[in-house]
Amino acid sequence: MTSHLDWPFFGPEHRDLAARLDAWCATNLTHDHGDDVDAECRALVSKLGAAGFLRLCVGADKIPDVRSLAIARETLARHSGLADFAFAMQGLGSGAISLAGSPAQKAQWLPGVADGSAIAAFAMTEPEAGSDPANLAMTARAEGGNHVLDGEKTYISNGGIADFYTVLARTGEAGSRGLSMFVVAADAPGLTVAERIQVIAPHPLARLGFDGVRGTIIGAPGEGFTIAMRTLNLFRVTVGAAALGFARRALDEALSFATRRRLGAATLADNAVTQASLADMATRIDASALLVYRAAWQQDVHTSDNRRAAAMAKLYATESAQKVIDAAVQLHGGLGVTRGVPVEALYRDIRALRIYEGASEVQRQIIARDLLREACT
Repeated sequence: MTSHLDWPFFGPEHRDLAARLDAWCATNLTHDHGDDVDAECRALVSKLGAAGFLRLCVGADKIPDVRSLAIARETLARHSGLADFAFAMQGLGSGAISLAGSPAQKAQWLPGVADGSAIAAFAMTEPEAGSDPANLAMTARAEGGNHVLDGEKTYISNGGIADFYTVLARTGEAGSRGLSMFVVAADAPGLTVAERIQVIAPHPLARLGFDGVRGTIIGAPGEGFTIAMRTLNLFRVTVGAAALGFARRALDEALSFATRRRLGAATLADNAVTQASLADMATRIDASALLVYRAAWQQDVHTSDNRRAAAMAKLYATESAQKVIDAAVQLHGGLGVTRGVPVEALYRDIRALRIYEGASEVQRQIIARDLLREACT
C-alpha cells in the first residue's frame, strides 16, 4: 500500500524515508504496549531519537518538512499508536522554540528533543477556558529578567514525563493579543503534576499547577497566540496523516480476517456485503491520502494559503478513519470488541484525533469562513 508515494506530491527523499521508517517499525514496534505507558513512551522517544527520526520534527535551522512529518506519522500510526504519539509530541512540544526561539533557546532545548534525551510538551489548554485563547487565564509577570507563571493547565500530553513545557500565558490585555509563549523546565520550583488523567487510548496526560514558576519568554511579549497558532498549523495536517495510518492498518486487518474467516462453504471475503464494505474503506483511505498530502505539499512549497486545505485534510481524514475502523470492527464481529485485537485498539486510538488540534466542528468553521470570504471578494 505504498503506491500513493508515486504521486507528484513527493520526491525521492520522501519515498526513501517511508521505506526506511517502515522497515524500522517492522523490527522495533508492535501495536500493543505494556501497562506502564510512561516507561513505554520514554523508551519510544529514546528509540526514535537514536534512529534519527526525531530530527524530522525539530527545526533548529529551518522549518520542518510537513510531507516528511506526515509520512512519518502515517507510518508510525500504522504500526503503533503510541509511537505516533511519542513522535508527534516531540514536534508539537518543541515547535514554538523551532519557530520563534532565540539561538540560545534552540541550543539549550532542541538537541535533546532530536536525539530523544529530552521529552517535550505543549501546554495551552486550561480547565475553564479549554483551548480558547481569548479566555486563557494563566498569568505571567516579568520579574528579574524572566517571568513568573501562575495558574493551571490541563489535558497536557506528556504531562508528568516531560523534561520541559512550552506554555501559553497571559502577559497583557484580555483576548488573544495579551498572550505570550514561554519555555519552562519540568523541575522548576512551583510546577506540580496536580492530576494524571486517564483516557480511552492510554498515553501520558496530566493537569499541571503553576505556582510562582519561572519561565523564559519565547519571542516577544504579546506574540504568544501567533506562535501557538503557527505551531498548531505546522502539525495540523499530520493529525490527518496519523488517522490515515490507523485506517490503513484497519483495512489490512479487515482484509486479512475476511480472506481467512470461513462463512459456510466460502470465506467472509466472498460475501457481497463484505466486499461493499471493503470498497468503501479503500475509497475513504485514498480520498484521505489525497487531501492530506495535497495540504502537506502546499504547506511545504508555500504556493498558497493552505488553511482551508489543511482543515479539509484534518476533518476528512479523521472522520473517515473513524468510519473505516468502525467498519473493520463490525466485520470482525465479537472479536472486534475484544481486548488485544488490533481493530479494538485502533477504535480507541482514533477517537481523540477528531478532537485535538481543532475539533471537527472547528475545521468545518474554518472551511466555511474561508469559502464565504472568497465568495464576498
